[in-house]
Amino acid sequence: MSKNEYDEKDEKELRKHEEKSVEEKWQRDRLGSIVWALILIWAGFVLLAGNLGILDAFNALVERLGFQFAELPVEIPFIQVSAWSLIFLGAGVLLLAEVVVRLLFPTYRRPVLGTTILAVVFLGIGLGSWGLIWPLVLIVVGLALLLGGLFRRK
Repeated sequence: MSKNEYDEKDEKELRKHEEKSVEEKWQRDRLGSIVWALILIWAGFVLLAGNLGILDAFNALVERLGFQFAELPVEIPFIQVSAWSLIFLGAGVLLLAEVVVRLLFPTYRRPVLGTTILAVVFLGIGLGSWGLIWPLVLIVVGLALLLGGLFRRK
């Protein structure tokens, strides 16, 4: 065999090994599955609370306690709790928790920009304040790109 044939074989074996190790890494990473399962469980609990009238009772309690939007320094639309706003808020918080875990623990390390953007969008849907959320999305994306560029391994 010539040297080129050996080089091609070695390159094919190396590529095959790299693909296999990347595939194994994604299979070992169960954090994403756990977070999405928790999001589904959260959504189920919130919808059940809505069907049982617990959310309506909470809204009535807030009104009885006399919380007025005029008393607050900013308008917070999520004081009137709805099932979907709570589902999106919870999903956003759980996704942000996933991002934090991925950044803190090397075992679960993986790119987090997409998850961070999705978490902020979910929080924006839950809060119902797009005028506030879209600038925050731009800031988070910019910071993520900046930090990724500064701390990139060489």
